Amino acid sequence: MLSKNQLKLIKSLEQKKQRKKQGLFIVQGEKNVAELLRSDFVIEQVFATSTYINKNNTLLSTHQLVPLCTEVSSDELKKMGTLLSNNSVLVVAKCKTATLPTIASQELILVLDQVGDPGNLGTIIRVADWYGVKNIVCSPDCADFYNPKVIAASMGSFARINVSHTPLVEYLAIQEKPIFGAYLEGSNLHQCALPKSAFIVMGSESHGISDELEHLISDKITIPNFGAAESLNVAMATGIILDNFKR
Repeated sequence: MLSKNQLKLIKSLEQKKQRKKQGLFIVQGEKNVAELLRSDFVIEQVFATSTYINKNNTLLSTHQLVPLCTEVSSDELKKMGTLLSNNSVLVVAKCKTATLPTIASQELILVLDQVGDPGNLGTIIRVADWYGVKNIVCSPDCADFYNPKVIAASMGSFARINVSHTPLVEYLAIQEKPIFGAYLEGSNLHQCALPKSAFIVMGSESHGISDELEHLISDKITIPNFGAAESLNVAMATGIILDNFKR
């Protein structure tokens, strides 16, 4: 049975300050939890309906999670989490200490500047996973990786991508690989020679890439437009750019 203290802890993890203080985050829904179980994240607690527990008893036993399980109702799950549609399982897991990546010889690293919308960050993580990108480096004012909305929007890809937050000027200033930046006035992406190893900087939809980063960008690129739309969603633009790099 769910206790008041358990509910209080879980609800507190919706706040970045509490996630940082407790070193914990929540993962909701059968799909995301399945991906979590395949990862090396450490699981602290599992809250699930009897239907989920019975259906996944072998899986829970394999991962030695049965002692950590608390059976709850669908209504209790809705109170605990942030998803209206979650009627199966919610897990509390430990946050990892992210390490800044060193770029490999044939690697693309995504760099996100001021991408504050959790849904956008989660979708970018999912897109990155699709294209085989393993590392995303975010500015400190990006959405928090462990925000429940980020985890949900990633559709399980959060378990495979290393996401770190750091001041970008210091990080990019020491890099030797080319640094591509998405600009409205950049060179036509379709006509650029794109290397197999590079940093790709994406800015916020409202402000673009910060002025303080501009001098570090070696190649300004743009997605050519054929219609009248003013701009693209940053997650969509990331997918288009990664597709061109990988093609």
